[in-house]
Amino acid sequence: MSIKLLRDLSNAFGPSGDEGEVREILRNELESHADEVRVDMLGNILFYHNGKDSYPRIMLSAHMDEVGVFVTFVEGGGFLRFETVGGIPSSILPGQRLLLKGNCGNFKGVIGTKPPHLMSAEEQNKATPVEDLFIDVGAENCDKAKAKGMGIGTLGVYDTEFVELGDGYVRGKAFDDRAGCAVLAEVFRELRDSPYNFVAVGSVQEELGMRGAHTATWHVEPDYGLALEGTFAADVPGTRPDRMSASLKCGPVITIRDRSVVTHPSVLKALVDVGQEKDIPFQFKKVPAGGTDAGVIHLTRGGVASGVVSVPCRYIHGPAAVTHIDDLKNTVCLVAEFIRRISAGET
Repeated sequence: MSIKLLRDLSNAFGPSGDEGEVREILRNELESHADEVRVDMLGNILFYHNGKDSYPRIMLSAHMDEVGVFVTFVEGGGFLRFETVGGIPSSILPGQRLLLKGNCGNFKGVIGTKPPHLMSAEEQNKATPVEDLFIDVGAENCDKAKAKGMGIGTLGVYDTEFVELGDGYVRGKAFDDRAGCAVLAEVFRELRDSPYNFVAVGSVQEELGMRGAHTATWHVEPDYGLALEGTFAADVPGTRPDRMSASLKCGPVITIRDRSVVTHPSVLKALVDVGQEKDIPFQFKKVPAGGTDAGVIHLTRGGVASGVVSVPCRYIHGPAAVTHIDDLKNTVCLVAEFIRRISAGET
């Protein structure tokens, strides 16, 4: 597993609707290994590995987009009003540093609110709604903000740099789903000389409702689909044992069901069997919340046998997530072995 690849993917700017930087990283990694590369109208990138006709076609999908913000108004004083892109709790927003892509280049900002000294006791004890927050980009008036390239439609993401914490732990933004993108690339490279048929898809706009994976599945026409994700780990103080959905250093997370998909029995059996037979540690997602690209893959055309394998990550959708390199490596192993098993028809 390349830490440099995960670093580059994590640091890339890629909110929903502007995934170009992530797409180019994946292109640079995989284009030379693919039999064919396509970019569709929505911006999905598809890498085809064409094997023997007798094998089924498998679609691997990892979404390239991350949560962020969208500027909706420029105040006369130069402050920016915004809405969130994807699911971000308003409680974590005040004080967050942002990187915004303006018309004249990238700019830094910080999410502000009125000083706590001026808040009532009630205001201090509850989350400030998004409509009462603003972004400060160091502009003293509307004209100065616009001169920096700020305006309605400007997109921003958390301003967080990837770092290694030691002992295999790493921290960075957007591990949902740049961790999945890293797994996608590593699996494709590992199986580049194999006889199997598979297509690796970097999908767009997952955080807005799995939009990219829907159109990509129509292009691919797969027999099997597997979403590769970064899922929430809750192995932190204060979590009840029955709500500890996943834990770091316990291997890839296999979804049985969530709000968007029930994993197909053949897919679930293949994942569990190869994990047990190859001594690859894995865990089940114990809290069936959230949704992934598999939610639309399995409903496309006449239906696709689909499932989800995820890298456990703490604090996803926040400014910085934490994961462990061993979980990434084991996810690559499990997915590669799944492709071998399902292609051979051993389900």
